[in-house]
Amino acid sequence: MRNSFFLGSAAVMLAVVSPLFVRAQFQAPNPDELKMTSDPKAPGADAEYLYFEESDNDARGSENYYARIKVFTEKGKEAATVEVPYWGGVTSIGSISARTIHSDGTIVPLNIKPEDLIVVKQGEARIERKVFTLPSVEVGCVLEFAYQLRVNAQYFWRFSRDWVVQQKYFVHKAHFFSEPWGYNIIYLSHLPAGSNVKVDAVGQFSLDITDVPPLPDEEWMPPIESLRYRVQFYSGTVGSTDDFWSKAATFWFKEVDQFAEPSKTIREAVGGLVAPSDSDVVKAQKLYAAVEALDNTDYSRRKTESERQELKLKAEKNAEDTWTQKSGNSNEIALLYLAMLRAAGLTAYAISVVDRDRGVFDPSYMSLGQLDDTLVILSSGSKEILLDPGERMCPFQTVHWRHSGAEGLRQSADGPSRSETPLQVFGANTVKRTGDIAVDPQGGISGTVQIVMTGQDALFWRQTALEVDASELKKQFDRGLSDMVPEGVEAHVDHFLGLDDPDKILMAVVQVKGTLGAATAKRLILPGFFFESRGGEPFVSQEKRLEEVDMHYARQVTDQLSYDLPAGMKVEGAPQDAKVSWEGHAVYIVKTKSDPGEITVARVLADAFTEAKPEEYQELRGFYQKVAAADQGQIVL
Repeated sequence: MRNSFFLGSAAVMLAVVSPLFVRAQFQAPNPDELKMTSDPKAPGADAEYLYFEESDNDARGSENYYARIKVFTEKGKEAATVEVPYWGGVTSIGSISARTIHSDGTIVPLNIKPEDLIVVKQGEARIERKVFTLPSVEVGCVLEFAYQLRVNAQYFWRFSRDWVVQQKYFVHKAHFFSEPWGYNIIYLSHLPAGSNVKVDAVGQFSLDITDVPPLPDEEWMPPIESLRYRVQFYSGTVGSTDDFWSKAATFWFKEVDQFAEPSKTIREAVGGLVAPSDSDVVKAQKLYAAVEALDNTDYSRRKTESERQELKLKAEKNAEDTWTQKSGNSNEIALLYLAMLRAAGLTAYAISVVDRDRGVFDPSYMSLGQLDDTLVILSSGSKEILLDPGERMCPFQTVHWRHSGAEGLRQSADGPSRSETPLQVFGANTVKRTGDIAVDPQGGISGTVQIVMTGQDALFWRQTALEVDASELKKQFDRGLSDMVPEGVEAHVDHFLGLDDPDKILMAVVQVKGTLGAATAKRLILPGFFFESRGGEPFVSQEKRLEEVDMHYARQVTDQLSYDLPAGMKVEGAPQDAKVSWEGHAVYIVKTKSDPGEITVARVLADAFTEAKPEEYQELRGFYQKVAAADQGQIVL
């Protein structure tokens, strides 16, 4: 996870920080702002930032924020809920002030203390978020708030901060200011044309900017942080990004090897798990199963310091500690696996990548902290096998989609280098839905559907099962079904098969019942495609595209439903056999077969691509429009 700060090498402790609030204090309500009902510069906006300011002072260890937001619509009232991210244990919220100003000038203040805020998220990396909501919000009001983050006094930190220039809403005007502490401060920026950071004679940085468009909001976008306008600051002696990454890669390489050094304990453990006669792949598979069985604290709960002391557990500094304590986070378990492969005499390397669900590797961001997750490369003969041992319930030789097409640093016999993992192939990620459904003369139905999953869909549900109990898992699966089955039909999972074994296919056995279609005096009309009748294909209504399309992973979905017909009824009409292709990217196939008393409809949609550029969008959209039109086919009895 990208960190907001990095530890300086000096042993000096930061002096106790005195509160310093933002320079842009609350001001008298502006009548013109209160009268606004829209902004021609942001047509259709639900809300906009009238003004935003960030003022940072490294010597005092403070970051000060101020915002004034105009609410235009009911949806815009969501802007009243403010999340404050901070680095738990290192930074804290120093002060908060907030108020709502109604269009008639009435002021409703928020009275709350930082310690009273609700924690809405806390991760392994201790990035925490607290939330507050401004009171008495209505359309036409102005929201005004200010808060301060400060570094806890026992730390000496240099800030590797970001100025977040682009927001969810249009920004009419913004000011950023920083008084850095130290020398060799550099910055890199991604800003609209004509906007530049200024540096004064004493090394203070500032940016004044107007009319910043809101963050893009399109279906299936790449991670939003990869697109945002921002400025990033660094403290150090690195002269260029190439110089930084050359040194950082060497440091990372040595750090990995130090953690993954095969100790005597690990060699003995490996000797008890594999046989000399095993092939390289069999050895790797046995060791993979051993580390997958450990307690992965990213999926369970990391023990508190008091619990660790009671159990006499020490801080995990190397692979041996992870093995002897039978637990570790995802990256520690991945590096343990690397150590065990090497102890078995195999050639293996680490690769650390950016989680593709969070962002993309950005070489201009000079921090190893952007590398989220560690994977392992097994070199056997002339080929390399990518493995993901830090992912619970991930089958051997399967990689979570977040780690495919992901860039970062890798080891090799020639040293460290930049590298990118392969994208998923569609044949590895499949969903096959088959079933027999009995239909009565009024359109009532009942039957059983089997949903068989491999690859990413199976991995998703197995990992979900680690977080919730069996009852909640079924409820979540049913919610997904309710968005797919036709109106008037209920679908409920009865049980799962293979849920606890990632090396098997995963099957959900689903019971369906209800009323399907419409009956007339002489005919019964049913939707041709049981799981597609609600028209859920993406991109159909979106005419233009500004950003890339990111489908996460390639995938194939196959449906084959057989309907047992009511006595005396025959098929008068059915979906036509069809094949629609987007050459080199996707294919859609429909086949129908009618027999006495039965009709079977089969449908295959293979999305064999993961990403599409904006200039490919019209071809992509055209394909899905044809799919959506074909999915409206009906069965007429």
